[in-house]
Amino acid sequence: PERLAALDMRETLITDNVERLRTFKLFVTDWAKRGGNDLMGGAAANRPGREGHKKSAEEILGMPNVSLKDVEQIMADVFEEEKDSTESEIDSLDPTPSSVYDTVEASVKYKSYVVRQEKDIESWRKAQGAKIPPTIIYDHAIMPTFSKEEIEKLNRFRPSTFAEASQISGLTPQSIVYLYHHVMRLNKESRQKSREAEAAR
Repeated sequence: PERLAALDMRETLITDNVERLRTFKLFVTDWAKRGGNDLMGGAAANRPGREGHKKSAEEILGMPNVSLKDVEQIMADVFEEEKDSTESEIDSLDPTPSSVYDTVEASVKYKSYVVRQEKDIESWRKAQGAKIPPTIIYDHAIMPTFSKEEIEKLNRFRPSTFAEASQISGLTPQSIVYLYHHVMRLNKESRQKSREAEAAR
């Protein structure tokens, strides 16, 4: 019974701390100001129009370079600043206990990873029938995540669709998804240039 009670208490502690991260929200620009652009998503955080966009501490923790300690430090700072005006009965915002720290951080990070994987799978489904431009350049400088072998094989076989590319041995699903996003970006840039050329006439 004692062991079960301890496990229940641990589970409650994890749930409460994750929920605290989920309910604490700041404007994206505030996160960037307090945590630094590099940490909180780069210069994109300060793009025009982002001022009114809020993100939870849970969403911020889901970013690659952000730790639970980084997020909770910002939460504690905000709590201290607002303590007098909110008339809170709590003196300070305690960090997640060390006994569940790793579990809380990992559960949020893993959830973020799963969401990204699901998006990649969706991209992969869309990619199947899409065409690859015959003029595409396969170069490690342009595609740094590709291995030397993958670049060599793409240059040798020059697939015309993503379905064909998926048949090339040694080309990982992650690389196919990256290639898909790369081609979509090229197509978008091409359409933009066409519109600008049309407007200039």
